[in-house]
Amino acid sequence: MARFLVTGGAGYVGSHLVALLAAQGAEVVVFDSLRQGHRAAVPAGARLVVADLADAGALDATLADGPYDAVFHFAALSLVGESMAQPMRYLLDNAALGMRLIDACIRHGVPRFILSSTANLFGLPDSVPIAEDARIAPASPYGESKLMIERALFWADQLHGLRSACLRYFNAAGADPAGSLGEDHDPETHLIPLVIDAALGRRPPITVFGTDYPTLDGTCIRDYVHVTDLGHAHLCALRQLDRRSVTYNLGNGQGHSVREVIASVERVLGRPVPAVFGDRRAGDPPVLVASSERIKHEAGWSPQFADLDSIVGTAARWRVAHPSGYGSG
Repeated sequence: MARFLVTGGAGYVGSHLVALLAAQGAEVVVFDSLRQGHRAAVPAGARLVVADLADAGALDATLADGPYDAVFHFAALSLVGESMAQPMRYLLDNAALGMRLIDACIRHGVPRFILSSTANLFGLPDSVPIAEDARIAPASPYGESKLMIERALFWADQLHGLRSACLRYFNAAGADPAGSLGEDHDPETHLIPLVIDAALGRRPPITVFGTDYPTLDGTCIRDYVHVTDLGHAHLCALRQLDRRSVTYNLGNGQGHSVREVIASVERVLGRPVPAVFGDRRAGDPPVLVASSERIKHEAGWSPQFADLDSIVGTAARWRVAHPSGYGSG
């Protein structure tokens, strides 16, 4: 039986990956501080270790209770704006603790490591869609912290043979189609759940930042990829590590504007979305869309939830059924 350690496995993307691993019959150990994750998001059958990566003793004890076929690393601070206000906190919590985890994996003989990285590495891109060899210029300390981990993994492979996959997400969205898992952040910063909550009357009208971008409707365009599709991408990347380390961009390959997201939520819920229009936010590029051709060609990955209404539909069903997130019911 395959055995995996998933840091941050009680969080949004991590919990969806844990559910896929468990459904395949794997033994899964989740290592999560529950600062951002939720105990209820860990499926039955997975073992939860409640500890922080800063707790070197707990980390060593967990890895010593191996062997593990791979470590999936999701645990991280992830608010871009907060990282601009607290850069050293992000570099320490994400980069330094990520390197500590890599070092512990090397010492305990873990052969494979899969990193939840970010499209924030690309900053303001020179061209779109964004391929893996695009210019790296992190737009925030958060993006910088992920780049530092990617570089540490490069050297871990070169000098210790730890094969790794760096998966650069664009915009994770949606919820488990079966309805058991969803998005529950505090504070919530992602556009789709914010628009859904505005439509449901659970928050003030959504603010659209900028309507004069050089796009068809004047609002920013982003690439939304379903969280379950992200989980499957991790499994595809894991298989590639039998041969070599890999780096993949993960997105749908097509973008949707803010206005299109609002229209999708209105179609799915059958009710209007109250919105107000504001000025542009500093640093927001007009278009961010991924090229995921490399992982499609090399690993056979293809998004199952490619259209926006399907993504929004799963997110909306979760939020309607769980008005207080994992605290509901």
